[in-house]
Amino acid sequence: MNSKERIFILIDGNNFYHRLKEIFTSKETLLHFRYNNFTQWLARDRDIVQRKYYIGVVRAKPQDTKGQHMRRNQQKLFTQLRKNSWNIEYGYLLDTGDTYHEKGVDIHIATDLLVGAYENLYDTAIIVSSDTDLIPALAKIRAMKKKVEYIGFSHKPSHALITHSDIRRLLTKEELEQFIIT
Repeated sequence: MNSKERIFILIDGNNFYHRLKEIFTSKETLLHFRYNNFTQWLARDRDIVQRKYYIGVVRAKPQDTKGQHMRRNQQKLFTQLRKNSWNIEYGYLLDTGDTYHEKGVDIHIATDLLVGAYENLYDTAIIVSSDTDLIPALAKIRAMKKKVEYIGFSHKPSHALITHSDIRRLLTKEELEQFIIT
């Protein structure tokens, strides 16, 4: 019987992208990030039972040059993740005229957290997100004796998620640099 702690790693792609973009100057950082090395580093000696990346899909009209560029880069990212055995859950981006809002991602994360806890698929959920909408799901899985490990960013931590987690780690630029392909 495997006695290693089982972990489920969930990355909120939009949140991750924006925090990396605030730290690093390259807009292509997500395409040059070693996701597998990052998750192995987060796992330490624990057993990764699943890794999921959650993201709103960019849809762009043919004449939207910027949108088409974003869509192509996102498709490259998806190809890279799938090639490395990641599961991807898709939301969508809602165009409200002057800005885009991601929809459907939080509910995917919350559902996966709860289903995994009820089906006893993991011992610890490692959440790479700063979205406070997840707090009710986190509270429920903690009540079910599952651990929550919050991975945030030192320059912009979520104090609410720090409060609602068992383990917290705030990443620094220096720690993240080892995962950037130069």
